[in-house]
Amino acid sequence: MAAPNPAPRPARPILRQSLSSNSFIQDHQQYKPPVPVTQNIEDVLGVSRESLLASLSNLHLNSMSPDPENVTESGIIHTIFNQQTNPLSTGTSKLVATLFYKSANPVHPHLHPDSSLNANNLPSPTVPVGSAPTIDMEKIPREPPAPEPEPLDHLYGPFVSQLCLTNFLQIIESLSTPYQRMNTSHRCLDKDDQPRVVEVTLSPPPNPEYLSFGDLRKHESIWRFEREWNVEVVLQKESVFRRHKRLVVFDMDSTLIQNEVIDEIAKFIGVEKEVSDITERAMNGELDFSASLRERVGLLKGVPADVFEKLKSVITISPGARELCRALKKLGCKLAVLSGGFQPLAEWLAEQLGIDYAFANHLEVDAASQTLTGKLVPTYPIIDASKKRELLKSLAADNGIPISQVVSVGDGANDLLMLHAAGLGVAWRAKTKVQLEAPTRLNGESMDDILYLFGLTREDIKELIAEDA
Repeated sequence: MAAPNPAPRPARPILRQSLSSNSFIQDHQQYKPPVPVTQNIEDVLGVSRESLLASLSNLHLNSMSPDPENVTESGIIHTIFNQQTNPLSTGTSKLVATLFYKSANPVHPHLHPDSSLNANNLPSPTVPVGSAPTIDMEKIPREPPAPEPEPLDHLYGPFVSQLCLTNFLQIIESLSTPYQRMNTSHRCLDKDDQPRVVEVTLSPPPNPEYLSFGDLRKHESIWRFEREWNVEVVLQKESVFRRHKRLVVFDMDSTLIQNEVIDEIAKFIGVEKEVSDITERAMNGELDFSASLRERVGLLKGVPADVFEKLKSVITISPGARELCRALKKLGCKLAVLSGGFQPLAEWLAEQLGIDYAFANHLEVDAASQTLTGKLVPTYPIIDASKKRELLKSLAADNGIPISQVVSVGDGANDLLMLHAAGLGVAWRAKTKVQLEAPTRLNGESMDDILYLFGLTREDIKELIAEDA
């Protein structure tokens, strides 16, 4: 005779979301055997099964075949958390993150030859710097180099992919201390299919008592995310002033134009090497700007005063600069160029781009010989870092514009003060030191990328930069 079946064992305790609830009784309900269900749907509704089925059949509903012309919100919230809603009070602050895929600089060091379209053109393998033996004791690594993050854009697409966006949201949400759920939304600003620019709105931001906005912009997790996905992230506080700017100030050399003017002048007299070395060190913040400027200007002694007319033919305006200035003017912005270069070219560039104000350094000219004396005009101030910041603030005050509606764009160390002083400071294709210290940075191919930071879409930008009929 078969042995009777043993009584079923009670269910094992399960791990709750929290370690304990507010009720001692609820914490121990899982140890009790389940209560048998004696009620049926008829008992609950108080109607017979036949009448219930008849009433449902009259609705002619088919949940599997919704009307394609009238798709409505189901009201169902899918979440791994207990709460079904995450309501936010009116006025909750928001952050806006603009993600730019760096299409001009793809990073794919681990492409397999079998999966590459250009298998024969793959670069040769190289030994990472610092990992090879050396006989120089000063160069021996004290510890193994930190592993580089695996580039993921070549696996999931050379654009801001869905997985890239999901990863970013996970990182941002993990930074809140104490932990809090965020409401998020996103817009593809250039195109919906394989977007290069995506705007993400997050609310509420991390508690500033634990993580300030400045620290969030420089957070190591975001920096690593940028390298993994080959993107750049620009974080801004959401407000009406983020979307509506009224004053934009630019550096000139290596920003609005691709040249360094003083280096171009030096070519005329054969001292380009000496001048460019000093310029590079000054722009990287290794030298005092005013002192280095005087030193470089001294090397220009004897250059014909009409050199600026000759330079106009070799000056290259940066890609997108014309379109950016045209769009900003149509939006009603005041524009200014604040340059550590020289006034004649700053004024010429302002005329070319429709810029309202031009401030730069004035070179002294010998009236008799019509050549440069190698000195600056003493009655004009040197346009250094502090002077640029001062001019930015005075232009805003003179036009009745709050600092939150001011944008500054530059690339050198002498631009850092004005980048930090503006409501939005953008380091455009900047020097290494500036990239690290500036509030935000962009390294795109066209300067009109800056318009995306105002929340404008590609269609908006096309309409703004269109030539007037």
